[in-house]
Amino acid sequence: MGAALSAGCATDPPEPSPVPVREHVDGAGRPITLTVGVFGEFGYQEAGLYDAYMRLRPDVEIRQTSLTRNDVYYPQLLTHLTAGSGLADVQAVEGGNIAEVVDTQAGRLDDLRSAPGVDENAFLPWKWAQATTPDGRTLGLGTDIGPLALCYRKDHFAAAGLPTDRKAVGRLWAGDWRKYEEAGRRFAERAPRGVAFTDSASGVFAAAVSGAPVRYYDAHGDLVVATNPYVRAAWDLAAGFARQGLTARLQQFTPDWDQAFARGSFATIACPAWMLGYIQDKAGPTARGRWDVTVSPRPGNWGGSFLVVPSAGRRRAEAARLAAWLTAPEQQALLFARRGAFPSASAAYRLPEVTDARHPYFGDAPTGPLFAAAARGVPPAPVGPKDGLVHQILSDTGMLQVDQTGRSPDSAWRAAMKAIDNALDR
Repeated sequence: MGAALSAGCATDPPEPSPVPVREHVDGAGRPITLTVGVFGEFGYQEAGLYDAYMRLRPDVEIRQTSLTRNDVYYPQLLTHLTAGSGLADVQAVEGGNIAEVVDTQAGRLDDLRSAPGVDENAFLPWKWAQATTPDGRTLGLGTDIGPLALCYRKDHFAAAGLPTDRKAVGRLWAGDWRKYEEAGRRFAERAPRGVAFTDSASGVFAAAVSGAPVRYYDAHGDLVVATNPYVRAAWDLAAGFARQGLTARLQQFTPDWDQAFARGSFATIACPAWMLGYIQDKAGPTARGRWDVTVSPRPGNWGGSFLVVPSAGRRRAEAARLAAWLTAPEQQALLFARRGAFPSASAAYRLPEVTDARHPYFGDAPTGPLFAAAARGVPPAPVGPKDGLVHQILSDTGMLQVDQTGRSPDSAWRAAMKAIDNALDR
């Protein structure tokens, strides 16, 4: 979350149904303080949502704490949940961690299904299900998601003799990741000097596996990564990109990757909604209008988070009310308009902040309707307790070696499976 996105004119958040203001509820003539713990830049503070809520509720003061990286934030969250202390009133949970939280921390989190302002029907069903226990308790409210598109450089496509209109480009690979690979081979035949078709094999793998109906765990919570044909198909696809020289052999979210955007070193990238702001930031103003965005070969979701309310909190009812308001469709739509976090509340897709959203950096691409259609097409898929860790190993231990060192796909696959078993004590 937190990718900057210009999506048209955003107004102040509409006020939800008024609630009674319980002045001085702490008994000492002071507003109550609610704390929100997040990782990275969630955008609530930057988009002015906390200020809007405090105007609505003058008896509430909100304070946010943030750690930059989830790999630091999440272990601390688990430690504090186990201890029942050191927690914020509202805590964020990354999507790759939500299954473990639901499985192991259910007794330490409040059920938010009946919290004031919560409407299950306003959310995408698969997002709602990810934070719901088998007995029907909903422990987290969805914030953003990462519906998938493909971003591409129009100038590089023109130089390689490929179409540049976003609809025509989308038709190149509609419905099939192998067509995306075929487009890559066509691009390579006449590619501008020093320009690869895509940034990384790991990015191709992440995008392709994000649309699988079964990924690393099955519906019973069993790890199936080693035998799942969907995962192996995504692996073989990505490895093919590496072995054919279609990638820039980069590792995502590194300084070299950032610099490659500025240099224009690759022509396409798998592009969840939050990636738009990242591209705009790293490619800079000189690339404005050179990038465009179109449909991905298949729908998928890459990213997204939740808000939970720890049961050890002192202001649990007020915390639940705040979490519900922050994740309501109106606020999610506004956050998309101001910060680029695409809503997990499908009811937001009917609001003008989404329906009218266009991105001037990407040639006024209709990003709201494009990502809304992608979100509706995401297949429900089980999320396992170590989804994030498994994916990191596949990308950084496995596919990165295929891409950067030329290791054979089979050898790298075996190494990744061994690393996963070791990491999970199997």
